[in-house]
Amino acid sequence: MPRGPRGETRPADVIGCAVSVAKISVGEAEDDRYSAPGRRRSGLAGSEARQKATPSDRRKEIAQKAASARWKTEAAD
Repeated sequence: MPRGPRGETRPADVIGCAVSVAKISVGEAEDDRYSAPGRRRSGLAGSEARQKATPSDRRKEIAQKAASARWKTEAAD
């Protein structure tokens, strides 16, 4: 079964989608779209911890590398 951008399973065709919507509406299946609301909060906490653990010169190096890749230019030394 195909996966959505957040890893949720989705029906591969229109009929499969209609069947899953019908099952949700009658209570045979649960809508698990919002099953993990803490993911974003956890990700933000992890990024803050990673930022505190990484030295500022290393963060600058990472940012310059990302900017050069984004704009397709050579990084200035």
